[in-house]
Amino acid sequence: MTTCKLEGMGYHAGELAVQRRAGVTGVPFGAETELPEVARDFLEEQLWLVLGAEDAEGRVWASVLYGWPGFISSPEPHSLVIASEPLPGDPLTGALDGPVGGLAIEPSTRRRLRLNGRATSADGEVTIALEQVYGNCPKYITARDVEAVVEATPAPPAASGAIDARARQLLAAADTAFVATRGPDGLDVSHRGGRPGFLQVRDERTIVWPDYPGNRMFNTLGNLAADGRLGLTVVDPEDGTTLYVTGRASILWDEARAVELRVDAVVRLDRAAPLRWRFERAARNPPLETGQAA
Repeated sequence: MTTCKLEGMGYHAGELAVQRRAGVTGVPFGAETELPEVARDFLEEQLWLVLGAEDAEGRVWASVLYGWPGFISSPEPHSLVIASEPLPGDPLTGALDGPVGGLAIEPSTRRRLRLNGRATSADGEVTIALEQVYGNCPKYITARDVEAVVEATPAPPAASGAIDARARQLLAAADTAFVATRGPDGLDVSHRGGRPGFLQVRDERTIVWPDYPGNRMFNTLGNLAADGRLGLTVVDPEDGTTLYVTGRASILWDEARAVELRVDAVVRLDRAAPLRWRFERAARNPPLETGQAA
């Protein structure tokens, strides 16, 4: 699904700096500017898509859009049309115009596809002019299958500047999270998975999680080195409650490489997502280190 470029081509300065710090060299940058046919078919089968973007204040968030199969279409290989909008109360409502990062993930098969480009929104649709498309391995993805699609009954958004008790519960129970970051070339969205407790709430304004070994491209960490703005989203698979967190993050190299997020704002939408998920099997995640929450 990818074509490789020469070393260094395609990486920005932040990504190259992190690679050097991690002792990684010679990693090819694999990406396409258009969707292969197999990727277009994959997208048209999906019920949801994660998008990352900035709000009017320049804060980065990760949003989740939902629809029936076919709500994501690719009329041309270099573009994507999403016949959906963010959930009511989502921090990115009305903000999907400009650079975006996207992630399509199918937990039942653990397939995922990342895409970046520029979005325009009109008449309830989001159109993305694609700039980068590439696949990722299935590492750290918990296998789940959709058990039901329900008519969501969301409560009014609960917004604050810190992590309250309910947000702490959602983060502690999560084995799946979505991370949006901003770099010199635009937005990116990635998946983060781990055993429940891998998202560690250290205080009401601080979340830390380990950076497990991946494809060695360091797209997320490279963006943090270059910019630092980050959005973190988790969705409760049982009742659809969605937690959005935004702030500024840094890399903790002295903690076996981890990410520390200093929280600026939190939004919670209770029972907002329409999908209900059935747990199938855990991913082969690294065990939590001593001192991490269980």
